[in-house]
Amino acid sequence: MNISRWLRLTIVVGALVAGSACSKQAADDAKREGDEALDAAKQGVDTAVDATREAGKQAVEATKGIAEKTADKTTEIAGAVGRTTADAVSATGEAITDGWITTTVNAAFVGEELLKGSDINVDTQDHVITLKGHVGSVPAKARAAAIASGTTGVTRVVNQLVVK
Repeated sequence: MNISRWLRLTIVVGALVAGSACSKQAADDAKREGDEALDAAKQGVDTAVDATREAGKQAVEATKGIAEKTADKTTEIAGAVGRTTADAVSATGEAITDGWITTTVNAAFVGEELLKGSDINVDTQDHVITLKGHVGSVPAKARAAAIASGTTGVTRVVNQLVVK
């Protein structure tokens, strides 16, 4: 009976040792799998951050291109307004006064899509226009200055418009 007791005890001890070894192996495997999953998640986050940065760079470049085209078109239109105004003044023989310049610039602002909702005050002193007030965007501010500078008789534009 002593032998069977020793045999049972040996079996129990062996099972405990084997069980703890399995638990240790399972814990090590779970830790390794967790570490691998964490590394994969970090790589996914890094990839998403890189993609977001690249998309942001592309958006900035596209916005720059649009702003440049808008500025070019603004200058072109302002020049056309100035030539048309000069032709009209020459045809009627009117003298170009500060009041005439102010009225002409205010009239040019009325039909401008970029300037809708803006609050612009035009002051003219010795053919120098000062623009004050609020506009909705940087392109609107540039457009207002271009229209003012393209008006016949204007020698300089002081642009004090604020983008709201």
